Amino acid sequence: MEHIAPRIAETVRNIEIVGADPVTLHGFTQVPNFILTKKDISVGAKLAYAMLLKYAWGDNACFPGQIKLAEDMGAGERSVRTYLQELEKAQLLEINQRGLGKTNLYRLHLTIKKRGGRRRA
Repeated sequence: MEHIAPRIAETVRNIEIVGADPVTLHGFTQVPNFILTKKDISVGAKLAYAMLLKYAWGDNACFPGQIKLAEDMGAGERSVRTYLQELEKAQLLEINQRGLGKTNLYRLHLTIKKRGGRRRA
């Protein structure tokens, strides 16, 4: 018996990525689908989450300054603070202040808390 997945992949493909160029050689970031489809956070908050993932994948932690984050996102610092607050309110991000003059430590959650305290995706 043949598995159907390869056949579906062949017939349903409507996005094709061809080759690597200097842009894609610098890597890419995978964002969990539940973040992309989460209706209670803004597009800006989703991009902020993706940017924090980009910074964190290599070291399992990240602490970019909000100026750097704003520059990389093409947004203002005030907007970035709003997006980070959205993520914190949605329990997708913890922000730990490291001290005066230091950048914050961001802890991203790849799962969200259920109302009973248990985590879910």
